[in-house]
Amino acid sequence: MKALLSKVRAFAREEDGVALTEYLILLGLLVGGVVVSVGLIGTELNTSWGSWATWFQGQTFDAPAAGGGAGDPPPAG
Repeated sequence: MKALLSKVRAFAREEDGVALTEYLILLGLLVGGVVVSVGLIGTELNTSWGSWATWFQGQTFDAPAAGGGAGDPPPAG
């Protein structure tokens, strides 16, 4: 246990150890911010997509008749 504790102390005294610790703290804050943002915005986004889905389901989209486009020759006969 003493060996582990002495290694942790030596690691903390080195500049590389301090820099790594700072980067890990920053990474943890960033990940926490992303998780919180997705949690807060996720519900709103789900509601928005549900509204769009309901709107699209209520629409009637009719496709043009086959061969009825501009520039097509008139039917023979």
